Amino acid sequence: MTVETRKETLGFQTEVKQLLQLMIHSLYSNKEIFLRELISNASDAADKLRFEALARPELLEGGAELRVRVDFDPEAKTVTVEDNGIGMSREDVIAHLGTIAKSGTADFLNALSGDQRRDSQLIGQFGVGFYSAFIVADRVEVFTRRAGLPASEGVHWSSTGEGEFDIATIEKADRGTRIVLHLKADEAGFADGWRLREIIKKYSDHIGVAIQMPKEHHGEEKDAPAERQWETVNRASALWTRPRNEITDDEYKALYKHVSHDFGDPIAWSHNKVEGKLEYTSLLYVPGRAPFDLYHREAARGLKLYVQRVFIMDQAEQFLPLYLRFIRGVVDSNDLSLNVSREILQKDPVIGSMKTGLTKRVLDMLDKLAANEPDKYREFWKNFGQVLKEGPAEDFANREKIAGLLRFASTHGDSDAQEVSLADYAGRMKDGQDKIYYLTGESYAQVRNSPHLEVFRKKGLEVLLLTDRIDEWLMGYLTEFDGKSFVDVARGDLDLGTLDSAEDKQAQEELAKSKQDLVERIKAALGDEVSDVRVSHRLTESPAVLALGDQDIGLQLRQILEASGQAVPESKPIFEINPSHPLVARLDAETGEQRFGTLARVLFDQAALAAGNGLKDPAGYVRRLNELLVELSS
Repeated sequence: MTVETRKETLGFQTEVKQLLQLMIHSLYSNKEIFLRELISNASDAADKLRFEALARPELLEGGAELRVRVDFDPEAKTVTVEDNGIGMSREDVIAHLGTIAKSGTADFLNALSGDQRRDSQLIGQFGVGFYSAFIVADRVEVFTRRAGLPASEGVHWSSTGEGEFDIATIEKADRGTRIVLHLKADEAGFADGWRLREIIKKYSDHIGVAIQMPKEHHGEEKDAPAERQWETVNRASALWTRPRNEITDDEYKALYKHVSHDFGDPIAWSHNKVEGKLEYTSLLYVPGRAPFDLYHREAARGLKLYVQRVFIMDQAEQFLPLYLRFIRGVVDSNDLSLNVSREILQKDPVIGSMKTGLTKRVLDMLDKLAANEPDKYREFWKNFGQVLKEGPAEDFANREKIAGLLRFASTHGDSDAQEVSLADYAGRMKDGQDKIYYLTGESYAQVRNSPHLEVFRKKGLEVLLLTDRIDEWLMGYLTEFDGKSFVDVARGDLDLGTLDSAEDKQAQEELAKSKQDLVERIKAALGDEVSDVRVSHRLTESPAVLALGDQDIGLQLRQILEASGQAVPESKPIFEINPSHPLVARLDAETGEQRFGTLARVLFDQAALAAGNGLKDPAGYVRRLNELLVELSS
């Protein structure tokens, strides 16, 4: 009997309680993934010991052969997963099995709806590892000792998953972790050797460490007294070291689930071996879904790093730029030292070359996906498009390639779907058009109906409609594509170049001159509300519109800066009028200055609303509008 000391009962973190309730109520339709998750964790523990033992070989305690063992007992209705990896101390157990230290946890829990099908997908997206044991078990025990600690500092953890767990100090001779699952009555079928072997073959054949099970005995041998024998039931070789033509899609998908802790399949992957000046192998995956911490730029990210097939570190972020932080996978280098650290990685010139190559590999993979599987790329863009939009600001060398991967809504279609590429746009440009036109705004409805688009509709010119909060910031770095510069149709004095005939330009100039008196009167009426007033070349239907100065910050970027607490320089809009509109003609004919001022301000406020700007004095606008309505009705 195991002697327990320092025994205490502790409560789970609130988030863990909520997750366990979901597990216990069997949200997963595919319950067998519990074994995949526990084996994956055991494999990670072996990897971590192998790495730490490079500097401290005494941690191996005389046993350098690392393995995972899966055992079962049909009579006791238990399944046991045991490894001889790094193990855990008492503090490790409390930290790892009692809390979830993962950014995005609150977002995840808020997204749960009570719909079992949807919630099970979200849980898979979040990745909960050890807690999946409670899908099939009503009680889970963990016996563990961290390598390097004395046998007297073993730890026994147990819980029914209800809200508390017991933890005690025990004697444990061997390092590593043994997890015993006491199966629920209706899950006792998992305590079966054949079934467990099939699950291991299905999900964990790619694991680089040996997974062992009791050797099957047949006939008289079964009853013969003998020392228990174990046999390896997986391939036990690093998948990325094998030739691509020997690896099945299912094996690639299984490795993805191991390295990413995602329950879903990847959208795409790229397996590549580089030889020559640098030698390394990479296996890079595009996830099928976005993790909850995708927009936490400080969240842990990166690839699993191996050196000559020896695991070095998880989440090595130095190999890919931040805008590709959603990529998962493995990089195995022959050119790095086995004692490499994060600090050394930051200074090693080899890393820069590998980062360049891996970045190109990812962008090529996405380009191929967009060209050959547009439906999958559409799904990728929905999940990761806003993150990819960070690329032009961060990666000047690949700006053109990233631009080719971007997708936008546009006036070419009738939906807000972001499906138009810059190459699509360029292929539809009019003869003589040398600019790519775009408009940013808060919503698709706002930009689609913006007065700024009127002249473009009249001339049949396509305009990109940008409504993501990052878009204005993006366009500050994306200056051209395929030699064609970008033009914000709401900024500056619109010039359509050769798309306007000489007659059109002359008519515009003459109209502006003829309305100079009206422009001056409006300037006086609006005072310091505007930076300028002028006759518009943009409008064909609306009476007025607000334009931005060439150097002014737009509404999107202004809101982002203000939300981050940064000071934003004040700017005033340019007020453009359409003299051919009846309201402007009525304004021009008004002789009373007070009434003229009221009409001018109503037009100005309406233009501000159309631009998505909030009114400084909403009550004043309502009052002036009511005055005009009363006059019309009397």
